[in-house]
Amino acid sequence: MAKTDRLTVDARNRRAREIQDEIRQVLWADWNPIGFGVPRDEYDSCIGGLYKLLARSASVEELAGHLAANDFDKDSKHLESVATKLSKIDVSLDSGPRT
Repeated sequence: MAKTDRLTVDARNRRAREIQDEIRQVLWADWNPIGFGVPRDEYDSCIGGLYKLLARSASVEELAGHLAANDFDKDSKHLESVATKLSKIDVSLDSGPRT
């Protein structure tokens, strides 16, 4: 693999980790259906499905539905609020995080 190709792969992998971290932070800080003292990686099993939805520009309603399938409370306003935050995450591998 050429050095420039390797740099591109490294940059995309770094960006993928940043995206995962952004999703993880929203899930832990804003969604958190368990609600107490959970480790930051508690909801990592949800990241892949949410990323796929975000990558295909799913609606806030679709994102909220995905969260509802994994939530105990089902508070639609709360789920919509979290889904809105998730929808603002730039999941492009060719760009940096939004500021």
